[in-house]
Order: sequence, then structure tokens, then C-alpha cells
Amino acid sequence: MFVNFRRIRKCQCVQLMTTCLVLSVVMVCWEQLDNSVVSHVKSYSYRYLVNRFTFINKSFTIPREEARSFSNFRYLLDHPNKCTGQDVLLLLFVKTSPENTERRNAIRSTWGNETYIRNSLGVTVKVVFALGAPRTKTEEPSWSKKSGVGFQEELVREDRLHGDLIQQDFLDSFHNLTLKLILQFHWAHTRCAHAHFLMTADDDIFVHMPNLVSYLQDMSRRGVTDFWIGRVHRGAPPIRRKDSKYYVPTEMYQWPAYPDYTAGAGYVVSRDVADRIYQATLTLNASIYIDDVFMGICANAIGVSPQEHVYFSGEGKAPYHLCIYGQMMTSHGHVEDIYDLWKAATHPQVKQRTSGLIGRLYCTVVKLALLCKPYYFNTYPCRAAFL
Repeated sequence: MFVNFRRIRKCQCVQLMTTCLVLSVVMVCWEQLDNSVVSHVKSYSYRYLVNRFTFINKSFTIPREEARSFSNFRYLLDHPNKCTGQDVLLLLFVKTSPENTERRNAIRSTWGNETYIRNSLGVTVKVVFALGAPRTKTEEPSWSKKSGVGFQEELVREDRLHGDLIQQDFLDSFHNLTLKLILQFHWAHTRCAHAHFLMTADDDIFVHMPNLVSYLQDMSRRGVTDFWIGRVHRGAPPIRRKDSKYYVPTEMYQWPAYPDYTAGAGYVVSRDVADRIYQATLTLNASIYIDDVFMGICANAIGVSPQEHVYFSGEGKAPYHLCIYGQMMTSHGHVEDIYDLWKAATHPQVKQRTSGLIGRLYCTVVKLALLCKPYYFNTYPCRAAFL
């Protein structure tokens, strides 16, 4: 009897300890879980039930004189004749930072090589890099100080060599990304308004240029308008946690959901949309520093909605496989591997091995295995396996 009592006490003790452990974990995580769940419920309710984004348009509308403060910056580097006299299929802006020289060189040598695009694909694509002013000399890294050459002098030398840097004199920082977005649409309007399409992309993205060019040529032949494609975020809530990089206070944005927008890693708009976005920036408050969201606010103001393209990446890398390369448009998060990926993704064997009935069936099975995983959310959705 005494032994049984001890066993019961031991079992109860284990249960008590387990319960305390579970409760401790729940208490630690509850605030974050509660904030996430509640904010998403509010945002989806607002997006799909209320959907009164007209309030947002009114609240962000400001006088033109005030809006001009977000675009009235002096050009430090500019190429006003970059598109002159040419039929430009795509004007592609790469958002970059002054110190990311190696990333820019990698893009120039791979998917952003204008000579390759013209000679191999038979179209004109203009690739330019958008950036702001570097930090002050006292804040520059040690290598720059030792060389006796500041960042701006380095950028001037780089631009003399390549002729593709578009720079204004606002500070290049995360909180000025919206200014960089405005720079792109204003430069396009005044310097390259005849380009059929405009694309904006991060400098750690990979663009499968042959696939993208072929797709845009088809869209151009169809004469598409109101065209805006990428990885779409619908009903996304503002992040209210102050420790987050993407924290947005209620004073800056008071509603529970953002208008639909595409991930800033890479998206494409048609010429008519680019012009109307430019017009919208002339009357909207651009103080919100998340450029993807500001793009959504501008598009909402002009009545344009983003369209999902399953082979545009969001935040992650696409799987490395020839069956993915056959339809890939963009993949995010590539720096060191960009040369190898470019070589593999554009190899002639990709089209040979993925075409025909057998090739398509093989690739469907492979893409099902690669993309249709319960824990795989980073790039292409499962339905991409069937396209």
C-alpha cells in the first residue's frame, strides 16, 4: 500500500511539473501569439468584410507643395539619355546601397548584362541602380578611410566605368526606402517614359532574364494595361511590435490592414501603371517608410490591384533544380551563388530536358516534391507545380 502511494505521488509530481512547464511556455509566448493572431484576424476582417480603403486614400492625400518634399532631391549621379532613341522593353531598377559594389558587379556580369540581353534575347532592357547618398565620412567603414577615398568618390568612379547609377542626395537607409521608390518612378517618368514595362528589384535577387523577357514580350503583344505582377500580400496587418524592423506606429498608419501590395523583392508594372503611380506620388504622404506598402497605397489610389505570379519569389530562395529554372522569374536571397545559379538556370539543357510530354510529367512530379511541403513557405506556392 505504501509503495502504491509513492507511485501515485510520483506520477502526480510529474504531471504537475509538466503542467507548469506548459503553462510557462504559453505565458512566455502568449503575448506574441496573441498579437499575431489578433492582428491577422483584424486585418483579414477589414480586408474581406469592410474593405474601406477609401479612408486611406483621403488620409494620405496632401497638398502638392507638401508632397514635393519627398521627391525634390538633387541628383548626385544621373543618366538622362539612358533610354533616348531606343525601344525599351523593360526599365529595371535595382535598389542598392552604396557599399554593395560586389552585388552590383555580379548583376552586371549575369542577369543584368545589357549586352547579353540585346545579343542573345534580341530586346533592349535598361538596368540601372537606385541609391541614396552614403553616410558621412566619420561613419564610413575602415577600408574607405584607409584608402583615403570616400564612398561617394568610389561611386563616381564606378559610375564612370559602367554608367548605370542613379543617385539622389537623401541618406541611403532602410527608413528612406520609400524615397528610393519615388526616385524610380520619377526618373522613369522624366527619362524613360516610353519603356513598355518597369521593374523594381532588390540587389540580392536573381532574375531569370530569358523567361522574363519572353513573358513580357507576350504581354506587350497583347497590349496589356493595369498590369502589376509579383508575389502578392493580401490583408497584411501593420506590425506594432517596437522591436521589429517593420514596426509602424498607429500615428503613421492607423488601420488594421494594408492595401494589397507585392513583395518589394521584385515586381513589374506596365507603362500606364508606372505613369499613374508617378502621378499618385505627387499628392500622397510618403512618410511611411515601408516602400512595398507605399506602393500598395499609391496603387489603391489609382484603382490598380496586384496580380499574383507564382514564379515571382517573395522572401526566400527557389529550390535549385532544372525543373524550377524552366519557369522561374525571380528568386530572392542570392549573393555568393549568383554566378553558379545564372550558369545553371540558363544552360541549354534546361529547355531540352523539361520540354516534351515526358519532360513535363517528370517536372510536375519533381515540383510537387519540392514545393508542396507543409513547412515550405518561402518562395513558390504548391500550385506552381501544375503550371
